[in-house]
Amino acid sequence: MKWQGRRKSTNVEDRRGQSAGRPGGGINPYLIVPLIKFLFSKTGLVIVGILLVISFLTGTNPLSFIGGFVGGTGVPTEVATDYQPSPEEELMADFCATILYDTEVVWSSLIDNYEEPTLVLFTNSVSSACGMASSASGPFYCPADKKLYIDLSFFKEMETKLNAPGDFAWAYVIAHEVGHHIQNLMGITDEVQKLRGSVSQKEYNEYSVRLELQADFLAGVWAHHSQKTAAMMEQGDLEEALNAANAIGDDRLQKQATGRVVPDSFTHGTSKQRMAWFSKGFATGDLSQGDTFGQADL
Repeated sequence: MKWQGRRKSTNVEDRRGQSAGRPGGGINPYLIVPLIKFLFSKTGLVIVGILLVISFLTGTNPLSFIGGFVGGTGVPTEVATDYQPSPEEELMADFCATILYDTEVVWSSLIDNYEEPTLVLFTNSVSSACGMASSASGPFYCPADKKLYIDLSFFKEMETKLNAPGDFAWAYVIAHEVGHHIQNLMGITDEVQKLRGSVSQKEYNEYSVRLELQADFLAGVWAHHSQKTAAMMEQGDLEEALNAANAIGDDRLQKQATGRVVPDSFTHGTSKQRMAWFSKGFATGDLSQGDTFGQADL
């Protein structure tokens, strides 16, 4: 890719070298003894019972209520450490900021009043509005705070563990997560999440697959329009993206991990599906062609 020397996005939050800590604030030590006495009083037991009911109905940790009463904020903190990124990592960080800016240009031209997401760079673990996450979970998008989260070590793993090297393969990953941001802005993500608990796990997995394949399609749409305006792609770049899409198909990953494939447990789509939907987005550049939810055959 011909990306170096181009403009970089300012919507980048660099948290590299920070470790995600436990919820900040904590309990005031001077309140511990009074708190214990209160919890075991008649009134305290009634309140605890109420909190447990609320916890059951809402899925909220009851300790977060208690923390609120006694000085805990319940908000995860980031603890700074001495961290010196390598020149190679700094180059990857610049790459991410450059690709993010290009997605901003493309999507601003396709969507009126486009709201730009923020890219968070982190190492090892991170706290988001969607909860805590580790590098093992891979890059992800959090709808609650409209941020993309990437540990740059994932790009190295793409090369060494997934056999999916190349800078355009990295660009595909970033564009896919931006695709989830587009879905969030359009209300598609919320509609899918509302189905959780109201349909079987098998059915929900299928909706999840359709959501992921649409994000692949949107990544292809970005690449289509980016090539027209920025012309960063070089010979072999498209093959890098398709190879990456192939490498992270559910069927291939399951086969590598367990030696067997369980289609009902798919959440992202097969290698063939992921390559096909990215290719469709790249070939057409037409948002109206990406309705993965309205097609019986993916």
